[in-house]
Amino acid sequence: MKIESAKVIVTSPGRNFVTLKIQTDQGIYGIGDATLNGRELSVVSYLEEHVIPCLIGMDPRRIEDIWQYLYRGAYWRRGPVTMRAIAAVDVALWDIKAKMAGMPLYQLLGGRSRDRVMVYGHANGSDIAETVDAVGRYIDLGYKAIRAQTGVPGIKDAYGVGRGDLYYEPADARLPSVAGWDTRKALNYVPKMFEKLRETYGFDYHLLHDGHHRYTPQRPPIWARCWSLTSCSGLKIVPRPKTRRRSSWCASTPPRRWRWARSSIRSGIARI
Repeated sequence: MKIESAKVIVTSPGRNFVTLKIQTDQGIYGIGDATLNGRELSVVSYLEEHVIPCLIGMDPRRIEDIWQYLYRGAYWRRGPVTMRAIAAVDVALWDIKAKMAGMPLYQLLGGRSRDRVMVYGHANGSDIAETVDAVGRYIDLGYKAIRAQTGVPGIKDAYGVGRGDLYYEPADARLPSVAGWDTRKALNYVPKMFEKLRETYGFDYHLLHDGHHRYTPQRPPIWARCWSLTSCSGLKIVPRPKTRRRSSWCASTPPRRWRWARSSIRSGIARI
């Protein structure tokens, strides 16, 4: 079996969802997602110019070998564009292998391990009152976890707040938009939102908040003030010994932040 062709499919003009389709000489094909939020077309170019020409003629069953070839074969390794492209190839090849085995990919990778999975809804508003109402609507829909974002006085286009009546969409159709930010204002305001949410809905729901790289951990007491009001689990931010308070910080940690996370864990500032 050989890879006969591969093509990149771009859909949803202005949003650019990207899919890689790999076709074999035996009529079996696999698909993988190559969407990179806000930089989708850079992945399209990387795949078409640098990856697909390498794939033609390769054995699609040698998934690990192809991954290592694409990763180690480039002089400049890693980075979001490169890794998104390699991930799309990887998933497409696993899709082919699953079709060869005559089963869904999740079965090939070990099968189902749970009957349900918790998801969260994006609740946001221009101020705390609107956000509290939005969270309530998600609770009424049956959500157990809700991400709460609010506009902050003095900050233009605070992260996570939708434009008009639309749900929040993080991607810009063309060039990135310019937004303002003030960490002090946000840290003085966001805890008030959580206080109101807990006062209104209690502690039976998981509340999340996305700072999206805009916060720093330099002020542990302020973090504690905010995150001790949530029931999120995840990375524990432990303030300096003199504060003797502990708070829960629920956040996704991108690869470029792992170095900080490792050093924080080793120094005792944070722990898992």
